[in-house]
Amino acid sequence: MKPHRTDGVSLSFGVLFLLIVAWWAVSRVVTIHLPAVGWLVAGGLILFGVIGLLGALRSARSQPTPAPAPAAEQPAEPELPGDLSPEVHASIVRELLDDSVGRITKEHPDLTAERPRD
Repeated sequence: MKPHRTDGVSLSFGVLFLLIVAWWAVSRVVTIHLPAVGWLVAGGLILFGVIGLLGALRSARSQPTPAPAPAAEQPAEPELPGDLSPEVHASIVRELLDDSVGRITKEHPDLTAERPRD
């Protein structure tokens, strides 16, 4: 995931939701009689709604213009070790692959080929 800037509106509503859940959990254990709490919660929700609308309108205005799409990139050529040209590198690889069994048996005569068991 890419890190992004903190969204104040989402954070505010998340904190508000957690406060409502905490209030509900406490009210299950402790009985508190506050008749004006309904108006306080309603006013807070309306205030958060207005703040959310203002934040959405402000962020819609400050959207940057999209950058032009970059041209399709060509796949990078593989890097060759050292300062070898592709032709020299290919000839070395061909030489290593040609008659590799014969070369190994000449260099290591003590190696024997194991035959599969029947």
